[in-house]
Amino acid sequence: MGAFLSSPISRNQPWEHGEAPGPESSKKLRLSSIPPSGHDHPRLIPGLPDEISLQILARMPRMGYLKAKMVSRSWKTAITGEELYRLRKELGVAEEWLYILMKTADGQKLVWHAFDPVSKQWQRLPLMPGISHRSGECKSGVSGLGLGDLVSAGIRISDVIRAWFGHKDLLDSIPFCGCAIGTVDGCLYVLGGFSRGFAMKCVWRYDPFVNSWQAVSPMNTGRAFCKTGLLNNKLYVVGGMSKGKDGLTPLQSAEVFDPATGVWAEVPNMTFSKAQALPTAFLAERMKPIATGMTSYRGKLYVPKSLYYWHFFVDGGGETFDPETNSWAEMPVGMGEGWPTRQAGTKLSAVIDGDLYALEPSTSSDSGKIKVYDPQEDTWKVAVSQVPVGDFAESESPYLLVGFLGKLHLVIKDWKNTINIMQTDHLMSTNWTSPLVGTTCQNPDVSLEQETDVWKATASKNIRVAELVSCQVLSA
Repeated sequence: MGAFLSSPISRNQPWEHGEAPGPESSKKLRLSSIPPSGHDHPRLIPGLPDEISLQILARMPRMGYLKAKMVSRSWKTAITGEELYRLRKELGVAEEWLYILMKTADGQKLVWHAFDPVSKQWQRLPLMPGISHRSGECKSGVSGLGLGDLVSAGIRISDVIRAWFGHKDLLDSIPFCGCAIGTVDGCLYVLGGFSRGFAMKCVWRYDPFVNSWQAVSPMNTGRAFCKTGLLNNKLYVVGGMSKGKDGLTPLQSAEVFDPATGVWAEVPNMTFSKAQALPTAFLAERMKPIATGMTSYRGKLYVPKSLYYWHFFVDGGGETFDPETNSWAEMPVGMGEGWPTRQAGTKLSAVIDGDLYALEPSTSSDSGKIKVYDPQEDTWKVAVSQVPVGDFAESESPYLLVGFLGKLHLVIKDWKNTINIMQTDHLMSTNWTSPLVGTTCQNPDVSLEQETDVWKATASKNIRVAELVSCQVLSA
């Protein structure tokens, strides 16, 4: 909810993740979530039942709660309570906010900012918990912890590969890097990473209802630079790297978190079949397969990967996980080999209206593009032939791709350190028989100037950051 909400109500109510309550039980729960009327707890709105008052409050814009919670103690309790946001979803008035993780220009801090598209305002989130540099242990609170514990979260994966091949002390000198970001059950999750050379199992959750971070059930395996995906209201974590006696080790393992139980369960290992089919023993010994992206698409998880060897990277296809059979299969050839990529670790994708889009950034000889995957032909096709991004080789994430408000958005950091949120309505979909909206490179009569006009800036803010790390969308 931004940096202004707090709540004493726990998310772990017994019916929270079970069967949705019926109308009568919903009514009782709503009433039970509001303090009873009396001398110490007056009605939310005098003369109205609290159930009706809660219906009124639920229809207020999210940003309006900043001042509304100061009206009275009972208003604050209702506004920061969980039932209000459940009711907002039932009424169809829940609002999506965009949450962006950034690293500051001095490289010493990780900061989260949330953007409200209705009020066009930004809110800074509370500080994340700190990290103990002993075996990757988590600290459960933020008391006495500085953001210095969160240095270099945006470090390039290529720097880690360098440590792999000779600079053994590099990871030991970095307080924190390589965390993964995901969402499930309306919360943000920050998972794993390297802390002073230890691959961590830690998981931190940001709950917008209480506007705070807390350490939750750790993963079964310590991992950094892993990938996350949401499927069937469960958070999947795959791949990444761990550090052993012989240096860094790529992980084939995967696991899944169920917010209903708070438990992590093992998932079968990825096969890395193409890595095992390398032409020579020399390459097979030195090339390391790493998951470099992940998306939920058509009820399955799709994980593109690359083969790493210092200092070059080779696309290595990908794998698909089917939760119904609990098994991995090789990704369709055209999908895996054609997945647009800038460099290892940055295969950016988003699903809009059931279509899978990916960003192919610019090179010295070609402009950037947005491509869409056609599952019928197993090919990638250009959806937008111009994207307003340059080739920033020095940064791991100079831009991010996200589905937000049902539209495709780019989050871009320009040379002035201003964060710009760009939106396009001009996407070609895989419904090739439908009239195409907007302009694409399929139309040779459209000029470059017209092409770049398909993107419009919806928001901007100078936050003095050096790098974008990740972005996620939460609805409440």
